[in-house]
Amino acid sequence: FFLPSFPGAAADTDQVQQRPWAETIEGTGLNITCQHPKIAADTTHWYRQFPDQAPQLVATAIRGTKPVMEPEGSLSVSADRRSSALWLGRPRRGDAAVYYCALGA
Repeated sequence: FFLPSFPGAAADTDQVQQRPWAETIEGTGLNITCQHPKIAADTTHWYRQFPDQAPQLVATAIRGTKPVMEPEGSLSVSADRRSSALWLGRPRRGDAAVYYCALGA
């Protein structure tokens, strides 16, 4: 299935980079990355948005790796807080959505 992603949200969106899309087959893990080399985020949030619905918070982290329950996987934030990766361990068709990162205080 296909997972589009929007550029991450920050005060200056030109400084937050995400690939415009990613795809995998059902059950095959997928890493979605967010890089912002000029911004050390206090907190990194990941959201997903299904068509015609409001964004849903998937996970929040300051640094390190933490498990994510829905969709199953993990969120890893680099030690310098300038990048993160959302790992979808066993994505299902129902996980197809727009995924994006947001940097917060």
